[in-house]
This record gives sequence, C-alpha cells and structure tokens, in this order.
Amino acid sequence: MQAVTLGPAGTYSHRAASAVADDVEFRESVTAIVESVVDGEYPRGVVPIENSIEGSVTGTLDALAGNDVAVVRELVTPIRHALMARGEEFETVASHAQALAQCRTYLETEYPGVKREAVASTARGVERARDDPSVAAIAHPDNAEELTVLAEDIQERTSNATRFFVVAPANERSLAGGKTSLVVYPGANYPGLLLALLEPFAERDINLTRVESRPSGERLGDYVFHLDFEAGLYENRAEQAVAEIEALAENGWVRRLGSYDTEHVLFGSA
Repeated sequence: MQAVTLGPAGTYSHRAASAVADDVEFRESVTAIVESVVDGEYPRGVVPIENSIEGSVTGTLDALAGNDVAVVRELVTPIRHALMARGEEFETVASHAQALAQCRTYLETEYPGVKREAVASTARGVERARDDPSVAAIAHPDNAEELTVLAEDIQERTSNATRFFVVAPANERSLAGGKTSLVVYPGANYPGLLLALLEPFAERDINLTRVESRPSGERLGDYVFHLDFEAGLYENRAEQAVAEIEALAENGWVRRLGSYDTEHVLFGSA
C-alpha cells in the first residue's frame, strides 16, 4: 500500500508512515496530504495530530475540519531530538517549529544567541545544515549521516511522544475501535454550549481524551470543536452520545471521523 506524509525522507512522519506502507511519498504540508487522500491520489495519509509537549498540531485540526476523510488508525511514537551540524560553530538552528519548541529550554541555556529558523520539517532542517556550515539542525540522530551529532535527547521531557492519524477516504470509516474522533461545528453560540456538548459523554461514562476549539473562519468568535473519546461507534452509548451532539448542532454539522485503535510504534534506537 502507498501512503503520503510530510517530507522529505527522514522526518518523524516518514518513520510513522513506514509502519503503514512500504511505499511512502511526500508532500510539504498537512493540507496537501489530506487533500491528496480526498482526491484519490493515495489510499492513506499519515499526519501528526498532537505532541505530548507542544499540544495539538493546528494545521492538522484545520485540514480535518475542512475535508471529508476518515481516521482509521492512531500511531504513537516517541520523539528523540538531537542537535547536529557540520561543525561546532553555527549561527542558526533550523527545524520544524514543533521541534524547536520542544527543545526550547536546551537552546535557551546552551545557545542563547543562536537564531532559530522554522522550516517545513525536521528533515528540511537537516538539508539546510548539510548545505550551510553556519546552520545546525534538530532531528532524530539517525538522520545525521555526514553531520556531527553535538548533543542527543535535547527535548524538554524524556516522555516526549507524538500521535499521528492515519487518514483514508471517507467511505472507509469504521465503527470498530477503542477511540473515536469527531469534528463539531455547532452553528450557534450561547451560554452553556460547551457544557451541552460535553454532558452526553459524561452521562454515559465516556472519557473525553481531547477537547479543542479552532476558529471556524466564518467570523470572529465562531468555533469548530474537535473531540476524541474512548469508545467505539459500535457501542450504543457512543452512538447515543453522538446523536445528541448532532441534534445540538442542527444549525451546523458534525463530522464523524470514525473509530480506530491505537498502536505504539518504535523505530530503531528511538
């Protein structure tokens, strides 16, 4: 099976996608990945959804809200960051914005005067460091190749991990799995709205593992809600809770991304 994910080769997304498909292709943005699955160009896409230090990946949330796709698997992989460069002297550190944020304390302590440059992926940062001796990169240590690894495990917490969603065409949504994700646009705003969205789950003893709002883009103060909960849509309690949410959002919409299972993926020394 083919899958598409954030490139170039060597990104953490590439490592996750390798657990899904033998043939992995690349795009430069999450939106392009999701749209390529919607268009039928690829049967699977792998996108980062949440990091244990920096939280949700907002670009992925927005792409899921704006496209009709299914989530069919969740992959969780540990993140190990290393600092690498052609030499010990450099002026800039380049990496993905999330990686830079996850290593903020280390950089502020060890390299307070060095500029930080956000690029499309950790692998792009490595490319920058290979081409320019004034640039260092933050990436998995296995990506160093001809670069020198100056420090390893520089992320702020050793428990650093990232969740990835495996997305598929909408007609592959499943009712089976231990978790479910929804995108909810209520089409309304009134006191108690958020409580009304949460109560159907609490009343049925369903654990909500993530609740997040994102601007709808329609007008200021108008929001889309992303909900993850620990139950499959095959369960009566889950179906009843979602039906209540759909009734509350009668002036908006609810997208059932589907139910799925979680897989913990380790790669090499990671």
